[in-house]
Amino acid sequence: MSVSSRIRMQVVRSVAPEAEGSASTSTASTSAKLGSHTTGVADSGRWSTRRIAMYALFVALAMVTSFIEFPITPVTWLKYDPSGIVCLIAGFAYGPAAAAIVSVLGFVPHMFANPWGSLMAVLVALFLSVPAAFIYRKIRTRKGAAIGILVGAVLAIVVALVSNLIVTPIYAHMTYQAVAAMILPILLPFNVAKMAIHAVITFLIYKPISNLLSKQQWLA
Repeated sequence: MSVSSRIRMQVVRSVAPEAEGSASTSTASTSAKLGSHTTGVADSGRWSTRRIAMYALFVALAMVTSFIEFPITPVTWLKYDPSGIVCLIAGFAYGPAAAAIVSVLGFVPHMFANPWGSLMAVLVALFLSVPAAFIYRKIRTRKGAAIGILVGAVLAIVVALVSNLIVTPIYAHMTYQAVAAMILPILLPFNVAKMAIHAVITFLIYKPISNLLSKQQWLA
């Protein structure tokens, strides 16, 4: 064998392991990327399923509690229901989007029998829970929860009074003046009492529910 042939063979032998190592490294890197991508997609899918399941649970709870009605003031035709508490807890646990979804879908069963009343209930629930959820997302403390509930309650009371002025004359066949005359003696005290109950109960039970969801790995 000539000297030049021996040199070529040595060069080929030295280059081959490097090429194999490079190919192996490239394959491993590609596999790792594919593997991590697959895991991420799977995790995302499972997380989405969990979130959808919890949204559905909160919507169902809002629907059920919306049928639990009883008077809280001497005016017995104005009735309280605790569905707003469910909307608040959903917003605190999963954010403003959850609060909005639960607030709207929770009143769907009432849309067929009482569309105007349901519209007002949805607006009140939205203005109560969504701002509260936004504030709590920024200030994740008990103080933040209290501020969020307070701001949401004030907005909800304003929306309740304004919507009564606009909607009640339409479906209750009352004059605007008659509805306006009920604001201070009837509508305002009822809505203040309603929001106070929402606020106290939500403030007391949110943390235990949040801790339970966290332990079960259902909380975002």
